Amino acid sequence: MMAKKLSVALLALALLHASLGSAQDRVKLRVSSATKTLGYGPLWVASKMGFFDRQGLDVELVVIRASDVGIQALAGGSLEIAGSASDAPIAAVEKGLDLVIVGGIINGLTQSIMAAKKFKTYADLRGATFGAISLTSGVTFALRQVLKVKGLEYPRDYKLLVIGGTPQTYAALVAGQIDAAALSLPVNYAAEEQGFNEIGRFADVIPNYQLAALSTKRSWAEKNRPVLVRVMKAMAQTMRWMHQNKEAAADFLAKEMRLKPEHARRGWEFYSSTRTWHPDGDINLDGLQIVTQIYWEQTQSKGPVPKAAKYADQSYLRDALKELGTR
Repeated sequence: MMAKKLSVALLALALLHASLGSAQDRVKLRVSSATKTLGYGPLWVASKMGFFDRQGLDVELVVIRASDVGIQALAGGSLEIAGSASDAPIAAVEKGLDLVIVGGIINGLTQSIMAAKKFKTYADLRGATFGAISLTSGVTFALRQVLKVKGLEYPRDYKLLVIGGTPQTYAALVAGQIDAAALSLPVNYAAEEQGFNEIGRFADVIPNYQLAALSTKRSWAEKNRPVLVRVMKAMAQTMRWMHQNKEAAADFLAKEMRLKPEHARRGWEFYSSTRTWHPDGDINLDGLQIVTQIYWEQTQSKGPVPKAAKYADQSYLRDALKELGTR
């Protein structure tokens, strides 16, 4: 009887230690998103649908509008991981910071230039005021390139007014505070319904582009490799769930992003069918090379354009997929 009681006590003690160990294994992380839109939806799915939690990650997801500001917070130690436009970490690396891109969020351009009724062509936009999330980075970085291809140079031919991401610029467009804006899908559908004109789609000018990605400090990643692998496991599982569960994903995104259900479904169909949301959360290296090329041109940097691999490390995702048994 005494031996039996001792065995039970030892078992209870072992379970207690296991639970304490599990609690100690939980890691708190601060992760940012440059805006709260459908494209960045995977971060909210991972956070609110339990994918981070299942990997033992206690993630505080915060919106830091403007990718360059988010990257500054990452470099300063206020974040562990930043979700931002990919041009921002490229710029930071070129300034000597030890940042690295580890995964993809939005692997393409979904924006349309939407304008007030009097604007019908790119030429009509000469002298227009655009709403923007920043003057240089993020969607504005791509917008300036699209307009340049169409013959419009900044600041000679148009103005930029810093307002915020797609939700804020859309509101400003409706209120008549700006003439035009680059609106991400599916908010461009709402703008069309309001009578605004679609001047053109970014993807028609730049068909291959890595818009948004997850970045971190190389030094932090090297010291915390198991944690970062868990992050990438959560993101891979999130992306797969989103691809495989149209109705549930669209319903969640409609409510979280305050979209019409039909707009959320159309958005899901586009992001999934075009692999703008990569099924594993990987980076589009060819698209990242285009971003690098445009960055080199816009900043008038000297020397040959670096290979995109300079700014990325896919090994954390590869390890994550191995642990998930899929690579």
